[in-house]
Amino acid sequence: MGRPLISQTFRIARLLVPRPTLPLLESARQHQTLVAHLRRDLSRRPFSLTWVRSEAERKDVPSPAKSASEPLKSKKKQSKPAKQPSSTSAPSRPPGSKSADQAGKPPPDWDEHPDLSISAFSQLPFSDFGVNQHMIINEEFKEALRQILWQFRAPIRYAFAYGSGVFPQTATSPATSPSKLHTKPDPAISTVQGGKGKMIDFIFGVSYTQHWHSLNLQQHRDHYSAVGSLGSYVVSRIQDNWGAGVYFNPYVTVNGTLVKYGVVNLDTLCQDLSEWDTLYLAGRLQKPVKILRDDPRVRLANQVNLISAVRTALLLLPETFTERDLYSTIAGISYLGDPRMSLPAENLNKVSNIVRNQLPNFRRLYRPLIENLPNVSFQDPRCSQPDWDEDPTTNASLAQDMDPTKRGNMVRRLPKAFRKKLYFQYQSKYEIPGGQFNKMLEESSDEDPTRVKRRQAGPFEKRIGSESQLELKQVVSTVIKKTIAWPSMSQTLKGPVTGGFIRTSKYLMEKYEKYRQGQKEARDKKAEKENKERDEKEKGA
Repeated sequence: MGRPLISQTFRIARLLVPRPTLPLLESARQHQTLVAHLRRDLSRRPFSLTWVRSEAERKDVPSPAKSASEPLKSKKKQSKPAKQPSSTSAPSRPPGSKSADQAGKPPPDWDEHPDLSISAFSQLPFSDFGVNQHMIINEEFKEALRQILWQFRAPIRYAFAYGSGVFPQTATSPATSPSKLHTKPDPAISTVQGGKGKMIDFIFGVSYTQHWHSLNLQQHRDHYSAVGSLGSYVVSRIQDNWGAGVYFNPYVTVNGTLVKYGVVNLDTLCQDLSEWDTLYLAGRLQKPVKILRDDPRVRLANQVNLISAVRTALLLLPETFTERDLYSTIAGISYLGDPRMSLPAENLNKVSNIVRNQLPNFRRLYRPLIENLPNVSFQDPRCSQPDWDEDPTTNASLAQDMDPTKRGNMVRRLPKAFRKKLYFQYQSKYEIPGGQFNKMLEESSDEDPTRVKRRQAGPFEKRIGSESQLELKQVVSTVIKKTIAWPSMSQTLKGPVTGGFIRTSKYLMEKYEKYRQGQKEARDKKAEKENKERDEKEKGA
């Protein structure tokens, strides 16, 4: 075999095989030569391309002083403070991207026809594209989360941590004693969680579902329920063909920390983000999460997801509103059809708690998108002040253009699967004949092999955009509920099978406690409001 062909084979293998899986190749004799050469190459270049950290992650800086994790700043950071990025920039720049000066102004219509077949960050629409998705957290805490990922030999292409274990939904206080929930956690985790000890949630994006579970079952058989004894084929079929395409392993200890991780195929993840098939994973990424391993295709699909969330929220909101109204509407999208919200299985104040305690992170996530939309803008003089976006007490006001054409354009640019369901709702409402409706669907189709079609409103979309705000809100909310209800319910029913009955019972008990906590918070707020009104009446008398 010629040396150029061997070299090319090694380059391809280095792209596809992350470093933790290299020892697994040793078991196959026919790959011994490949392993030897790959190790020599990696000795000169310590990370494979899959594991190269983007400049964004390497330049992450600790949270502002207002963050609960601020006491964990390293001595190195104190001696030479890092420059705090602005809200429109991210802690990173994709490998191979141009500088900000070379990039020019971002194209306003980058989401017209996104190419989800890309394989490199340099193929993204413009420099620093999607860096708003990277939340800034404490360096030591971030490294502790990454160390958990390194405990898996199965290749993880994309990963993020989310939930109250990463972003507190209530005010935290410094830890006074170690938590009993984690067996031996990293000190950074205990400090950020304020000693309360909350399970940390992860989502792992993988390329090949069955292969990943095969490797993980060999290393972590105790993470699986009895289903694991049936083999990786059955596990992968349960994951891909039941529910929203996610397989959760809850209440497992990794690196001394109690975690829950869900495994999803990258194709399933990108499809939900770009088309809103189920909104199960798209809804999670519409809220601040900490991305630990990035992928260019997922970054592009998630940016489509985020701007679609803004457009959907604008259709649900009146002409003028506040930031908290906008972010609460976005955060509440994924809970509209969630069966847990109609059962005693979740804190009913969860959305308001998330937005209230993560307002700067929501700004970082959505402000660049809002500023790039032509039909909505900030209308608050406080926005001209420096660093206003880091102030959690600021609740800036916004205004949107209610012109039917512009609202129709937003309808036309909604995700494909979601938009189709919305059209069917209005077909029933307007009593449009089937033949005429099918012709309208063909005209509004994004796929046209002969030409590139701009996604602009036609007569049907303009008619939807001319609906009153309350009527449009009702129809869009109905479509959201129908999109989420069944995948979320089936994913919930899958829990006892994938997690086991004991772990599932423990999970339901914790959710019930959160529901009781929410009920107590609601009663306290109501009593406080009544006392305040009574005091005002007494003062007036």
